[in-house]
Parts: sequence; structure tokens; C-alpha cells
Amino acid sequence: MSGVHLELMRDPSRIFPQVADPDSVHSAKVWFCKYKSLGSLAELCNLEGLVIAGFPDESFEFIARLEKLRFLSVLHMPKIFDIAPLARLTQLTSLSLSTLPSWDASRKTTTIQSLEPLAAIPGLAHLALFGVCPPDKLLAPLEKCRRLQTVRVSQYPRVETSRFYAATNVDDRFNAAPSFS
Repeated sequence: MSGVHLELMRDPSRIFPQVADPDSVHSAKVWFCKYKSLGSLAELCNLEGLVIAGFPDESFEFIARLEKLRFLSVLHMPKIFDIAPLARLTQLTSLSLSTLPSWDASRKTTTIQSLEPLAAIPGLAHLALFGVCPPDKLLAPLEKCRRLQTVRVSQYPRVETSRFYAATNVDDRFNAAPSFS
């Protein structure tokens, strides 16, 4: 990814900082900052890669406005239950949604309504869902993702993951890391 990289690490401020030239930012990392909202990220209209740890908002609605986004990783999103806005990210090729590692170890999950919105992302090739599950814990909606190459999941029944990998022939591997991490 070319362009400017914005990196915000453990910022104690409650308000997201103003970015001097938002059009120049092509990648960003927001790591466990204390912002009340990350909604200002929507101003970074040329963002191609985004890594967030500690997602304070209740919706991905503003993320869906990042039309050029190709890589998205969100760690710890306890207020999210609907991932439908992500279906509008038509350029997205790599997506990782996960709970904190301590949650995963204790088998605590973030329950989302459905995996169906992911099937609407035309170029989705790499997916990781760690502790992020619909109530039925079924991976069947992902079988509609024709470009999937790798999928890694946790907190899904072993019989379901085995069935999914056999039905799709996708690899059980981690997502490719973005070049800015």
C-alpha cells in the first residue's frame, strides 16, 4: 500500500484526532485508544488497509463508507452484533474479526446476527473469525463466497468446521498480513 500510514497507539484522548490531509492516508492502525468513537475514520476516503484493536462503536456503518478498503482487521468489538454494513465493502479481499485472545481462551464469543453479509463481498479471499459467531454457529453462508482461499475460525463446532472445509476446499490458514503492519 502506498501513501501515508496513520498510526495511533494507546492514545488516552477521548476524541479522535483531526487528520491534516485525510486524502493522503492509505493505511491506518488504531490500537487500544480511548476514543469514544472511531467515526472520523470515514473521512479517510482513500483508506485501503485498516487495523483496529478496541472498537468502541455499536455499528460498522462508518466503516462501510471506506469504499477502497481492501484489508480490515478488527480485534475486540464487544458492541457489534450486525456485520451487514461490511457487505458494502466491495473491494475488500481480507477480513479478520476477533475477540480478545483471553475471550477466545475462555470460549467467550461476540454473537453476530449472521454471516450472510460476508457472502455479498465479491472479492473476499481471506477470512478469519475468532470468537465471532452467529447464534447457530454454522459456516454454510460462507460457501457462497466463491473467491475464498483461506478461512480460519474459532469457537465453531469441530463437525461444522470439518464439513465446511470439505465442502469448499478452502485452506485453513491465517490471513495474509497487510504490508503496513
